[in-house]
Amino acid sequence: MRSIALVLFIVLAGTVQASQLPDFTELVEQNKPAVVNISTTRSVKRSAHRWQRQFDLPEGAEEGPLGDMLRRFFGVPGDPRGEEGWSAPQSHSLGSGFIISDDGYIVTNHHVIHGADEIVVRLSDRREHNAELVGSDPRSDIALLKIDAKALPQVAFGDSSKLRVGEWVLAIGSPFGFDYSVTAGIVSAKRRSLPTDTYVPFIQTDVAINPGNSGGPLFNLTGEVVGVNSQIVSGSGGYMGLSFAVPIDLALDVVDQLKTKGRVSRGWLGVGIQEVTRELAESFKLDVSKGALVSNVVAEGPADKGGIVNGDIILEFDGQSIEQYSDLPPMVGKFEIGDTARVKLLRDGKTLTLKIKIGERPADGDEIAVSKKVPKMPNEDSRLGLLLKSLGKERRQELGIEQGGVEVQALKDGPAAAAGIRRGDVITSINNQHIENVDDFLEKVDKLKPGSSVALLVQRSSGPIFLALRIPKE
Repeated sequence: MRSIALVLFIVLAGTVQASQLPDFTELVEQNKPAVVNISTTRSVKRSAHRWQRQFDLPEGAEEGPLGDMLRRFFGVPGDPRGEEGWSAPQSHSLGSGFIISDDGYIVTNHHVIHGADEIVVRLSDRREHNAELVGSDPRSDIALLKIDAKALPQVAFGDSSKLRVGEWVLAIGSPFGFDYSVTAGIVSAKRRSLPTDTYVPFIQTDVAINPGNSGGPLFNLTGEVVGVNSQIVSGSGGYMGLSFAVPIDLALDVVDQLKTKGRVSRGWLGVGIQEVTRELAESFKLDVSKGALVSNVVAEGPADKGGIVNGDIILEFDGQSIEQYSDLPPMVGKFEIGDTARVKLLRDGKTLTLKIKIGERPADGDEIAVSKKVPKMPNEDSRLGLLLKSLGKERRQELGIEQGGVEVQALKDGPAAAAGIRRGDVITSINNQHIENVDDFLEKVDKLKPGSSVALLVQRSSGPIFLALRIPKE
């Protein structure tokens, strides 16, 4: 009897648990008609195999399990023109999108349609339309298309700011060309920053997203679009549990600007920033490693005119706290150009608030000069494992340094190497104290407290960067 009761308990518990899982069937039936398949054609010189071109796979991906699966379902490429050096008239790629108005406006990803000579949209009823590219924004990876059709089904929009980590979400798209595939998961994190997309606070999910899903909608449980599926992090080219979507509120702002003026304007502060590590926080006398550390200031940019200098740590932007340095770019990007923002920062251990008039970010490719207001920071001696020389005039001109600085000629194992200093680095300041020459550097280092963490401002050909260095205990 006890064993029978136990079996019944397990069965009932499983039934209750299953009944608590979401049912996506109605959501899919209602929203599937507004999701579209997008195919593009472009003229290229073939330098990759067919599957790599068609599904935008990373180099070498077709040699592994992913390639085996593609060959099983689609056959062997077997096209000699696909080898290196052969020219080909066309290349095809696949993606997804969704209808946002009944008169034919469609949202997808920029990378889905970038460089396309022809864009074809296929609706759920199998009708196909050639699409016009209204506009595209590579920074947010959002593109707006228009087809000549009326009375189309359209999606409803949700509020991506109200999404909660752990909430169920669902994607509809065409992974590997399998139309209207549905995958579900949860929100894994919010406001994620990726190295190549500093202006987008991505929604991270564990929804299965694969090549061909790009540009498709991410739904919440009420059937509202809360994001545009954009990219994955993967070592194989396929889904590995890390998917990222552009928040729908940001996507709609981009769409509105593309509609009205054909391009996207963003607020601009004119600074280069980096993470405040625990060691850097200690060197700047900051209790918690938060904020955005200013590593360079653009000459005559908004920050430069407003009084921000290298070595400042931005703690708040217009009343919003900067917990991670990646929080700042999206805040500035959506700020109204020409309006004044209050920027709270830490300088020399003291907080102050500056009023900065936000400018418009220059177009990609425009010349941006670095401010000559070189920060003040130090460098080390033999205790640090450094061999230094004072900076010559030609080298200063090459790096855009007005005066002073010491160059690292060689280094051995020690605190400097552990901090990430490299041969050829130029140290221009230590703890916001300007370095004139080697003697000045050595003198300043001698005065530093053993065991303390100090911030070095290092100039490289790629630009300035702060490094945290710990003075060895004697």
